[in-house]
Amino acid sequence: MRGRGNLGRFIESSSAIAHKTPSTRTAGRTRPVRGLIFPAERPEEGLAVILIRHETASDIGARERLLDTCFGESRYAKTSQRLREGRLPADGLSFTAEDADGHLVGTVRLWHVATGCGRPALLLGPLAVDPSIQGCGLGSGLIQAALGRAEALGHGAVLLVGDAPYYARFGFSGEKTASLYMPGPFERERFLGLELKTGALSGARGVLRGTGAFEPIPVHAGEIVAADARRQAA
Repeated sequence: MRGRGNLGRFIESSSAIAHKTPSTRTAGRTRPVRGLIFPAERPEEGLAVILIRHETASDIGARERLLDTCFGESRYAKTSQRLREGRLPADGLSFTAEDADGHLVGTVRLWHVATGCGRPALLLGPLAVDPSIQGCGLGSGLIQAALGRAEALGHGAVLLVGDAPYYARFGFSGEKTASLYMPGPFERERFLGLELKTGALSGARGVLRGTGAFEPIPVHAGEIVAADARRQAA
């Protein structure tokens, strides 16, 4: 199970502005999953507030721009992207961080995958925080929100490729991924796993594959695919 430690107490300390229930739409407003309070850049501004909520369709454009800022074009070449391409993230497991002005300043998603032996798991990433507020604990808050919700929904394990010392605070380690492989180049020491249910990754082995639902094909793209199929059949 996950170890919360001081980080968990920091997140819980924000409960004055955070609702720990899943975000929902109520009278046109999105109820936050949880929140963070931290000192503003200028002391005279007091405290800054960041709300972590479930992602909505209107967030997609700002999310893509944030990912471009944080990772650039190289993000499309990552092996993890092979497991996400053309698929939808796991239901209820995409989170957005929003500042007091409504700007998107953080994002994280979880995706359905399976091991080579058919063991289900979730893949975490990408995790991104606006460079202007990195270091305030927002990344940790997003991870806590995602893992907490995944656990509540009954998922058994989470995998990721990332910095081992950073993710160790959440309970991730390379122990459970020793017999697992990504479907392309990867750094073994950065391939980490976390069991939300004891034994969820015991004996897991083989190459990961994406198992999430496929994204719907846009109407115009569908027409192109259908036309191409007709030409091949002619």
